[in-house]
Amino acid sequence: MEFLVPDVPLLKIFSFLDAFSLLQASQVNRCWNRVAENDQLWRNLCLRKWSFCNFSLCLGSQSWKQFFLKQTRLEYRMASVKPEDFIFKEASGNLGILGPMAYLSGHGHPMGGQEKSVVCTVSSKHMLYAWDVQEGTMIWSSPVQQSSIMRLATLPQMHLAFTADLEGTVKVWNCQDEDALATLTMPRACFSLEICLTNDGPFLMVGNSEGDIYTLTVPELRGVSKVSAFKYSVDLLHCSPDKKWIFASGTHQNILPVVFLTESLLKPSEGKSPLSLSIPFSSCCRACWAPRRTSRITVMYRRGSFKKTGFTTFELMAERTGDRTDIQAHQIATFLLPLHMESPIWMGVGDGNMIVFESGPSLFLFTISGHLLQRFEDHQRTIGNLWVDSVHVLTTSMDDSLHLYTWEEEGRYPYLRSCCHLEHLGSDPAPSCYVSKAICDDMSIVCVVSRIRESSILVMYSLHM
Repeated sequence: MEFLVPDVPLLKIFSFLDAFSLLQASQVNRCWNRVAENDQLWRNLCLRKWSFCNFSLCLGSQSWKQFFLKQTRLEYRMASVKPEDFIFKEASGNLGILGPMAYLSGHGHPMGGQEKSVVCTVSSKHMLYAWDVQEGTMIWSSPVQQSSIMRLATLPQMHLAFTADLEGTVKVWNCQDEDALATLTMPRACFSLEICLTNDGPFLMVGNSEGDIYTLTVPELRGVSKVSAFKYSVDLLHCSPDKKWIFASGTHQNILPVVFLTESLLKPSEGKSPLSLSIPFSSCCRACWAPRRTSRITVMYRRGSFKKTGFTTFELMAERTGDRTDIQAHQIATFLLPLHMESPIWMGVGDGNMIVFESGPSLFLFTISGHLLQRFEDHQRTIGNLWVDSVHVLTTSMDDSLHLYTWEEEGRYPYLRSCCHLEHLGSDPAPSCYVSKAICDDMSIVCVVSRIRESSILVMYSLHM
């Protein structure tokens, strides 16, 4: 006789399963299959794995299960990719392409009914470009702006790009119309942009040269709040994956980083300062939130006359007692790099317990407590740029080679997997005179390469679909 568990307790039990176990459970009988198809179960798996917020805008007609399986297949394919699996495109000529770039499309999400990657780049000609990576063609360009574009951010879920120029003018673009959707001239130059997509809608955070942080509505750029955070420029603005926290800092040695409760910036109380907490580590040069531990942040800093590089990791908490909310930051790990190691410029984090950074031609993976886990030597020359998200790690070096790595699921061994090495980015055999920069999604890799004999080029690699 078959024993049937009621749907409600069965749904609760299934909520503890991973995707593979849930697929297995769905094959037991019709009752289990029906419960295992529950959209909320698959939505929770998506949020747990990719830490996205409000990315249902990208689902279209897909169910959460369909999205999960499709996204997982894309990631698996990228993890097992070989150089010959890529279609190579190159945008050369006198385009004046500079380093700032960002995907306008999401992580392999369909755009206009077709899967394609769209990337935005900045030009020295005071223009913003949008590119179809699969076709290798420019699909849109902005009018020439009055000043150089210094900062770029995108909101793929709404197909919006945000720029800030040298004179402090902030603009919102849909990369389809000629004119910007909104324009706001700030009183000072902008040093940082950060998008915060919350349940109350999207907001743009702008940090300026005077240490002020502005919170603006999107796409109108209407002012919500202004906070004077430091006496020096706000060089770093990072929103936590769950959008609960905003980390702000500058690279000046006298600045102590500050963590704000996002809600207090989005819904300021008249006469009250936003809830915040200073982190007692000056000379901060980088900071990264853990993708799957939403209240954990790792800070890279420099110390002493020898500029020793250290890493410290904090766990943040907000405790509410009556009408009062207190923020606490618990230091859970810290360490200094050995003096013989060349100080890194870039860093990223894995599952919250691992830090990845470059030093010379090598890529290192350490625990947050300072234990060496892995060392990769895939480049002959110094790694000049490192790009990290919750799935991929990209390195580029001065010999114009690029290497792709992927994180293992749930921080399992071997933690970081070496996937693919691409030599000689572009057709010009001359080495770069500047550092190449690269970003990727689940279907493509895009790299800006600066050449000695000509202006920068945009190199685009897309997977055969």
